[in-house]
Amino acid sequence: MRIALYYRHIDDDDRQAFTTLLEAVHARNIEAVTVRDGDSVDGCDYLFSIGGDGTLLSSVQFVHSSNPQSFPPILGINFGHLGFLTTVGKENLAAMVDDLLEGRFSLEQRTLLKVNSESWPEGHFALNEVFLHRPEGSSLLRTQVYVNGDYVATYAGDGVIVATPTGSTAYSLSCGGPILTPDSGCLVITPIGAHTLTLRPIIVPDIASLRLLTVPATHHDGLAHNDEQITLGMDSRRMTLTSPSELMLRRAPFAISLIRMNTQNFFSAIRDKLMWGTEVRQ
Repeated sequence: MRIALYYRHIDDDDRQAFTTLLEAVHARNIEAVTVRDGDSVDGCDYLFSIGGDGTLLSSVQFVHSSNPQSFPPILGINFGHLGFLTTVGKENLAAMVDDLLEGRFSLEQRTLLKVNSESWPEGHFALNEVFLHRPEGSSLLRTQVYVNGDYVATYAGDGVIVATPTGSTAYSLSCGGPILTPDSGCLVITPIGAHTLTLRPIIVPDIASLRLLTVPATHHDGLAHNDEQITLGMDSRRMTLTSPSELMLRRAPFAISLIRMNTQNFFSAIRDKLMWGTEVRQ
C-alpha cells in the first residue's frame, strides 16, 4: 500500500501526533510519500490530507482532468480547528490506520465544479464553491446568471456563489443557503448580500450548465465603467477578473471520494461540528 501525505505545515503542538501517525504507517509496512503543490499522486492508494478543511480543499489541485480515475480517496485528518470535512482527529491514529487496512470505512462521492473562461479554457476545479465578489470600493456587483442558456436573474449585491453539496455547509450556508446532502445531485446559487429581498438561493440540478456574466458598474456619471477588478474565489483560491467577465460552470465529468470512518456519517457531522439541530436551553 502507498499513501500520499499532504500538509501545509505542522505546528509544534501537532508534532507528536504527526510522529505517531508516521510510526503507525511505517510499522504496518505502508509506503508513505510527502507531496507538495504541483506533485502527482498517481500510484497512491490513499491521500492523507493533514490539517484543516482548507488543506483538504487544496488537495483538489492534485486532480488531473486527463487521468481523474487515478486520483485516490482522501482521508482528512484534522490538525486544524472545526474540521468539518476532515473525519479523523489526532486521537487514536494507530487505530485509524488499522481501520483503513481492514476496510472499516465508507466512501462518499463528492461532486466537483469545473470552471472555464476564455483565459483558461482547460478549466479549474472546485470542491466547495465558486463565487464572484464586488470590487473594492464598489457598492454593487451585478452578475447575470443563466442556467442551460435560460436567463435566471441579475444578481445585484456583494456577489454570487455557486456551491456544490459539499460547499453548501460553507460560504453558501453563511449567506442563507440551504444544506444539501452529499448525494443530492444539486447545485445551489446563493446571493451574497443581495441588494433586494426578492433574490433568494435557488437549487438547480447538477447536470445543468451555468453561465455567469458580470455587468460593468454604472457610476454616478451614468456611464458604464469597464476594467473594474472582481474577485473570483474557487474554494480557498483567489483570482482577479476584469469586468465584464464571463464564466462557464458545470459539474466535472468525474467525482472524488472522501473517506468516512464507520462511526460517522453526514448527519452526525453537521450535528457535532455545526451544532445543527442542537436545542438551545435558557
